[in-house]
Amino acid sequence: MIDLTKYEETLHAAADVAREKRIQIPTFKQMRDPGLIPDSVKQELKQVGLWDLDPRNLFRINWHNEPTAFGGGYGPVNFMELPQELTGTPARIIVLEGKWFPTGAHKVGAAFGCLAPRLVTGQFNPATQKAVWPSTGNYCRGGAYDSNLLGCESIAILPEGMSAERFEWLESVAGEIIKTPGSESNVKEIFDKCNELRASGEDLVIFNQFDEFGNYLWHYSVTGPAMVEVLESIMGPNDRFRGVTLTTGSAGTIASGDYLKQQFPYSKIAAGEAVQCPTMLYNGFGEHRIEGIGDKHIPWIHNVKNTDLAIGLDDEATMSIIRLFNEPAGREYLVDQGVKPDLIEQLPLLGISGVGNMLSAIKFAKYHELTSNDVVLTLGTDSMDMYGSRLAELNAERGAFTPYDAAGTYERYLMGTGIDHVHELSYYDRKRIHNLKYYTWVEQQGKSYDEIQAQWYDDEYWTGIQQMANPIDDLIDEFNDLVANE
Repeated sequence: MIDLTKYEETLHAAADVAREKRIQIPTFKQMRDPGLIPDSVKQELKQVGLWDLDPRNLFRINWHNEPTAFGGGYGPVNFMELPQELTGTPARIIVLEGKWFPTGAHKVGAAFGCLAPRLVTGQFNPATQKAVWPSTGNYCRGGAYDSNLLGCESIAILPEGMSAERFEWLESVAGEIIKTPGSESNVKEIFDKCNELRASGEDLVIFNQFDEFGNYLWHYSVTGPAMVEVLESIMGPNDRFRGVTLTTGSAGTIASGDYLKQQFPYSKIAAGEAVQCPTMLYNGFGEHRIEGIGDKHIPWIHNVKNTDLAIGLDDEATMSIIRLFNEPAGREYLVDQGVKPDLIEQLPLLGISGVGNMLSAIKFAKYHELTSNDVVLTLGTDSMDMYGSRLAELNAERGAFTPYDAAGTYERYLMGTGIDHVHELSYYDRKRIHNLKYYTWVEQQGKSYDEIQAQWYDDEYWTGIQQMANPIDDLIDEFNDLVANE
């Protein structure tokens, strides 16, 4: 659960830092509805770039940012709709765009959901403590960014095999960067480094996205409502929302599915993972190239009992498709297949895991034989801004991407995507997946047996977390008043 115990002495120290740096913290309500953001903040944002290290950009942690690099205001949720010429299915596949967050990825919101409650309760002292952000990619970037804006020192932990762009950007934002062995699948090595830091005696707080319910709560309270807004804007009277499909890195984003199910009880939640590391599907292990999704364990914050399908994705499909979407020969081929040029211009908004999400949506639609009146939601977690080096590496390894490569990729991985490795989860399938949490979290990371049982048997466990946004907002308002009036 999220501890909201207040520590007055530390709270005043945190308020002193916020006052010195002119920090005002947004509420969950404001992140859901930017219409509640003060006009004074909106005026200041006209002079601030989307990625600038400016505390006012805390108010850009939402899905409604105007899609511009500098001075933007707010508008509708940014999304694209993928046509049958691209997906091979008549279903309406809608992709929310994560690029238009500060840092170019929506994980900046998940990190905020973890850090802000600790600040406004006095559980974290930015004057003396460091915020540690263990991650397989974008979460530690978001955490380092939020820490900078909130006046905190940060340590970013991520695998050494992640893209060069992530490390280059972190050099200018994070106080310290720690590279752990391996790549996306090597999550335990990140946990081991966290345990080493805990034992070091250094004054720090570890914000582990895999077990921090602030991650779950932010997506339930902010991403979920943003998805409903999109559905309300695009669905006709005969349309049906069928489900949301998301790869599970920390399993934070998939919390949006819990919100959607409450609004659309017949809808489904599908969790995607690489078939090269099929933890949910086959209790398997391995290594893969879909950057940003961690594996070989089930995150503590994943509400597995509410997950309806597990979908396996071939990482070769994602790597080939980013070439199709971004290399000249691929884009020309897509035009020849009837994909509109204005949509082709938007395809670089999908990074590697965004392509994985798209493929999981296609598999979901084909598995359920969906029609043109059926709507599936997913999202682009980040854009190709983070993966230019991967395109260069692929060209060096395989040679230039040719029209023949484009034709093969399009037919095999888009039109040819089938329903292999799509598994509907029975009650006991879900329980099997949930039980995997025991080995990571109870045996290795010190969680309790009673709590893992409560996650499965006590429905109020999850609804209790879902109701915590309003109490946190009250604490944020109190903190902002303390900063302004003391």
